[in-house]
Amino acid sequence: MARFELSPRKYRDQVYACWLGKNIGGTLGAPYEGQKHVHSLTFYHPVPKEAAANDDLDLQLIWLKLLEDKGTDPPLPCFAEYWTKYAAAYPWNEYGFAHRNLSRGLMPPISGCFENYFVDEMGSPIRSEIWACACPADPQLAASLAWKDSAIDHAGGEGTYGEMFWAAVQSAAFVESDPLTLIRIGLSMIPISSHISRAIREAVWCWQRGLLWAEARERIASRFGHLQPCNAIPNHGFIILGWLYGEDFGDKLCKAVNCGYDTDCTGATLGALLGILGGPAGIPEKWRKPVGEQIVLHKFTGDCNAPKTIVELTDRTVNVARKMVAERSDAAAFLPDGKDGGAHILPADAGTSLFRNVLARRALANDPQSAVMLDENGSGVEIVLHYMGDPVLWPEIGREMEVSLRKGGEAAGGEIGLSAPESWTVKPLGKRSAPDGERSRFLVTARTPEGRNKLRVTARVAEGGAKGGGRGKGKAVETAASFTILGPDEAKGFPAGDNVRKCPKCAARIEACICPVQRSCS
Repeated sequence: MARFELSPRKYRDQVYACWLGKNIGGTLGAPYEGQKHVHSLTFYHPVPKEAAANDDLDLQLIWLKLLEDKGTDPPLPCFAEYWTKYAAAYPWNEYGFAHRNLSRGLMPPISGCFENYFVDEMGSPIRSEIWACACPADPQLAASLAWKDSAIDHAGGEGTYGEMFWAAVQSAAFVESDPLTLIRIGLSMIPISSHISRAIREAVWCWQRGLLWAEARERIASRFGHLQPCNAIPNHGFIILGWLYGEDFGDKLCKAVNCGYDTDCTGATLGALLGILGGPAGIPEKWRKPVGEQIVLHKFTGDCNAPKTIVELTDRTVNVARKMVAERSDAAAFLPDGKDGGAHILPADAGTSLFRNVLARRALANDPQSAVMLDENGSGVEIVLHYMGDPVLWPEIGREMEVSLRKGGEAAGGEIGLSAPESWTVKPLGKRSAPDGERSRFLVTARTPEGRNKLRVTARVAEGGAKGGGRGKGKAVETAASFTILGPDEAKGFPAGDNVRKCPKCAARIEACICPVQRSCS
């Protein structure tokens, strides 16, 4: 399959406009976030003097640092490490509950779904641009990285589907401009039956049949509306409405934001997409001037060596993308500077390439009720504990659990052992084949499981991660990792729709407050 040949000059312009559009849309919508009624904006109101601080952009700066530090294919545990290090103060909705789970020892993806009412919200769809920009013209690769990101705080929820959708759409937008084609590419990466897919298709249906914008907005709000204004399902419909019904850059943003609900997120996501599609020339000066080029960090964002300006963010994004394309993409390549004519060169089978979704489907096949740890001996093996349900063990009720191994993104075989606290019993049940590779099965029983408990996995894996690991020829690598499983006292649930506790002074998550004397209010 021929590859897209990307103009470095045009690509850089698109990345710059992506981040600029993100700032513009987020700033436009910020004053109206959470208001579910229809608005009537035609421009910023109030007109800002700088960009609004916004987690929509800030959390992606953490992933930029992750890619710079850990390379183009960071293991899932590294996402948890950087999330804990740089986003620990965020208390809101899915962010707070992911931190609550991580602090209890639950690793992703189970950290993203256990006792988390907010898995269907916008917190991960708004983090799509870094994966799109890092994987231009490779939607399936962008979507697969978006799955890893969303596993932290949205595993198994609609938020995951939303981030995968936008990562694919925005990646394809570097080389494709037709809205309906881009929407179909994004939909091809997520389940047909997902509610986000249904809301997006409904918005397209309204536009194709000539319904007025107000009628279409009411239809999305009445059929997909939610108690929570940040719920991703209606907000995805509103972004599509703004994109399809708007006449130009500003009108498209205003039509999305005027739908109400999570207005900073809808505006920021659409602004970023429009930036990729139109480049800097597509963003009128009147929209650019009020926000400028400075990046204004939210007070909850940790010191992640964040870029100070859109230009610096663009340069660092381009550097990451060059490595990503060279190392991982089989869909695109950058033209040498001497052959850069300022335009991308598309292969004859461009559509076929953009619609490929093998990597996205493989990502969706991951078990959300599992935890992934890196081998503590440094071999690079990923050890996966499949809880086969809640990460909770009840007294004298045996739980069948499974363990699988990965190396370099591929399933690896090995001889696996599982041990538990001294008073527990662990009975091996043999092995079975699963979509993600061979799994070892165990029955775990405890008389009185209390609090947070550790299960210890040990394995002998053939060097190189061969599927026959530990048997036959070749040196075996000893691997090990410990996982948390909770007792009933640590899993009493949490009221739906309530948030984790916040510091009464700084409003950060109380366990990670940012008051002058750290943790003074914990």
